[in-house]
Amino acid sequence: MVVVGSASAQRYDRRYQRRGVRRPAPVQERYDRRQNDFWQPKVGLAGGVNFSNTVDAYNSNYSTSTIAGWHVGLTFDVPIAYPLSFAPEILFSQKGYKAETVDGTFKQRTNYVDIPLLAKFRLVPGFNFVIGPQLTFITSTRNTYDNGFNSVSESEYNYSGDKSYISGVIGVGIELNRNVELRGRYAIDLDKNYSNSAAPDYRNQVFQLGLGFKFQ
Repeated sequence: MVVVGSASAQRYDRRYQRRGVRRPAPVQERYDRRQNDFWQPKVGLAGGVNFSNTVDAYNSNYSTSTIAGWHVGLTFDVPIAYPLSFAPEILFSQKGYKAETVDGTFKQRTNYVDIPLLAKFRLVPGFNFVIGPQLTFITSTRNTYDNGFNSVSESEYNYSGDKSYISGVIGVGIELNRNVELRGRYAIDLDKNYSNSAAPDYRNQVFQLGLGFKFQ
């Protein structure tokens, strides 16, 4: 019986070799491979589009129109304990809003350096969930005003990192393959952007959609 079983296994292996088909890995082997992939620290690049506007935390009737921007930067993935890892990032991100007033259209576009400090949970193979705080530093702001009569005025302000905020981030990731991930995020400021009591207590809210590329 031992001789017959050994011969049968050899014929099985030769059959896959002749056909050029890889022999299916046992369930335990595939599980171990996923586990080993999780424990490898990863560095990557991410980029995509932002859809942002502003809201007032205390007035649900206050909101502004959405404008599009973009984000790009570095990502890191440091395993802690399966299925949890620490996923910090450094991103350049454009945010802003558009508002229609009685005097015309006002648009503000602001550039930020965002540093998300995220907890990442691999819920199932190929799908993860992230949540955590984000440090946000303003680098520059451009305000554009159009009164509707081809008269546009612009003003630009540069900052030296002296204006910063804290945001909250939540999102999901879908692995398209081992090195490419489809990312969706939502972020909202936890601090108001103006201390002037006459101005609305407005906060940026941003919906992000992009791709992440991981290198191991």
